[in-house]
Amino acid sequence: MQVTATMAGTVLTVLVEKDEMIKEGQEVIMIESMKMEIPIESTGAGKVKEVHVQAGDFVNEGDVLITIE
Repeated sequence: MQVTATMAGTVLTVLVEKDEMIKEGQEVIMIESMKMEIPIESTGAGKVKEVHVQAGDFVNEGDVLITIE
């Protein structure tokens, strides 16, 4: 399962780490877009397999941010 960016913006913070167990709806990434902070939530529960971004990265809508297994 993959968590993707809902809009283009700059990654402010990554709130989870690889191998961390997360719940559905948990905030995993904070993105800044148009001077607003937008939380990105997990679409399901599981273990974080990989984090594809880091603070400061620019992402486009649809980019994969985190992979969950």
